[in-house]
Amino acid sequence: MAKILYGKTAAAEVRSEVASAVAELKERGRPVRLDVILVGEDPASLTYVASKERDSQEVGIESRVHRFSADVSQEELAGLVGRLNEDTAVSGFFIQLPLPEGLDSVPLISSITTAKDVDGLSPESAGRLAVGLPSLLPCTPHGVIQLLKRNGIELSGREAVVVGRSNLVGKPLAQLLLRENATVTVCHSRTQDLPEVTRRADVLAVAAGRREMVGAEHVGEGAIVVDVGIHRKEEGGLVGDVHFDEVEPKAAWISPVPGGVGPMTRAMLLHNTVTAARMGPRG
Repeated sequence: MAKILYGKTAAAEVRSEVASAVAELKERGRPVRLDVILVGEDPASLTYVASKERDSQEVGIESRVHRFSADVSQEELAGLVGRLNEDTAVSGFFIQLPLPEGLDSVPLISSITTAKDVDGLSPESAGRLAVGLPSLLPCTPHGVIQLLKRNGIELSGREAVVVGRSNLVGKPLAQLLLRENATVTVCHSRTQDLPEVTRRADVLAVAAGRREMVGAEHVGEGAIVVDVGIHRKEEGGLVGDVHFDEVEPKAAWISPVPGGVGPMTRAMLLHNTVTAARMGPRG
């Protein structure tokens, strides 16, 4: 029976570390502030932003949400991004995605200065990660690494397979695994005989966005399986990209959905915010 990679405990450790760092910065007269740009009334986005506001409050980070209706212009959002880049009171900020139809997130995210890019998604942040320069790391991939390391799982020398090549998770996760000295294979929709490849993995991370696509035939005995996917079932509840009931008997460790990677993603946003506050320019 597999050990369960619960994110709650590791995320609590991260939040505690962040709270201590925030308190230290405040004592030095440097309060920490996280801003969010929220456009439209997407229910999932509203819920997500509210949870991030609560998370920030719990660790002493000031949170401000800039709310816009769905008919806001691209130019108005670009102007706000520019002002937040220049505002020394803002430690970091992000744009809640997805944006409503008619708005282009790419140029907006690209214009966020790397020192405040707490989502770690700008092309410059991605480039710095790729070449090994200091940067704020994408929250979900970094959360996966922290979840593994804080459970005492050694990555150096392990064979890691990442299923999924998105800019949000798959590509940066592969880069971070390489940074930990794992040997990394990235799989995707054109991969030939996917189970043959994934069965080789000591560490299998699945971020393909397809409900329960990874079953017992994809997993070798004793593998460490991290499920980054999340899907809402018609009958209620959530599942991931991994068929948990099939895979759990074969795995040494497995992350659940919900309760695995999700709490770590939220915690790493707080970590990035306090890191930005420590390193960013001050007025």
